[in-house]
Amino acid sequence: MIKTDILIIGAGPTGLFTVFEAGLLKLKCHIIDALAQPGGQCSEIYPKKPIYDIPAFPEILAGDLVDNLMEQIKPFEPGFTLGERAETLDKQEDGSYIVTTNKGTQHHAPVVVIAGGLGSFEPRKPPIANIADYEDKGVAYIIKDPEIYRNKKVLIAGGGDSALDWSIFLADVASEVTLVHRRNEFRGALDSVEKASELAKLGKIKLLTEAQVTELHGTDELSGLVVKHNDTEKEDSYVEVDNFIPLFGLSPKLGPIGNWGLEIEKNAIKVNNAKDYQTNIPGVFAIGDVNTYEGKLKLILSGFHEAAVMCQYAYQIINPDKRFVMKYTTVGGVTGFDGSKKEAKKEVVQSIL
Repeated sequence: MIKTDILIIGAGPTGLFTVFEAGLLKLKCHIIDALAQPGGQCSEIYPKKPIYDIPAFPEILAGDLVDNLMEQIKPFEPGFTLGERAETLDKQEDGSYIVTTNKGTQHHAPVVVIAGGLGSFEPRKPPIANIADYEDKGVAYIIKDPEIYRNKKVLIAGGGDSALDWSIFLADVASEVTLVHRRNEFRGALDSVEKASELAKLGKIKLLTEAQVTELHGTDELSGLVVKHNDTEKEDSYVEVDNFIPLFGLSPKLGPIGNWGLEIEKNAIKVNNAKDYQTNIPGVFAIGDVNTYEGKLKLILSGFHEAAVMCQYAYQIINPDKRFVMKYTTVGGVTGFDGSKKEAKKEVVQSIL
């Protein structure tokens, strides 16, 4: 059983920044996310896409924003349960909650914060009839551990940043990397497209464009697949592979959270924005893109604001007998749970007498 002060569901930018705001109040956080790495969509879908509306950053790559947030919360030593989806919410007699994941990991906290962006993410699967037969038997939709593909024959399908970046990365890990895309043009960052093209010229990546995977073959595990070319004059290609990784993006859904008894409106969770972003369930909050209220703006900076406000009220739930007096970080500094401290230098006034 993992115990914490605030249990955060969702490791996107809003969930990560919550750790910082909670840390200023001396509250410990633990984060659950179905993805294998922190960052949500910023890490999984568009790590190299620029964001222009983060205060003090005229332009910042989504992946760099996540890296900065991880560095910012490092002193507060958050815990992570990654690659697992929050399944059930069970209220305890003392008003606290136990959240259990799809893998049976239990988490106990007096406050639960849903910061799941647009919800949990499910992979968009290609329309291949028998693909489910090979899931975890050569087919994967998310790369959790690149070392699994060491010295293996890997075929990746997709035309976005994830497909390009992983093809580039695995070129130095796998024995063979094939990248299949149904178009000639890729949707990824220009430097990634250029890098993949260069690796193709060097023979480290095999590029098959205007094509798509249509069949999977293998007895107990995947051993090969069929690539169909858009040009009908070209014959279908049979490619021997150990692993097939279709990276067509992720589909956001509330998933099991939608069955928790929360008030839902158009696939978003209604909250009390006039006060604390609490849901209709006491002690359960929703912040970021996953919530809705009159005037809601689905912006990262809005999620940051909601996180700061929510933490003030979470503190009152966790410490009902204490009164918290807010201090600006310019005055009180930032003291981490790891013993680190950041504070402004104190001015020294010397007497002239």
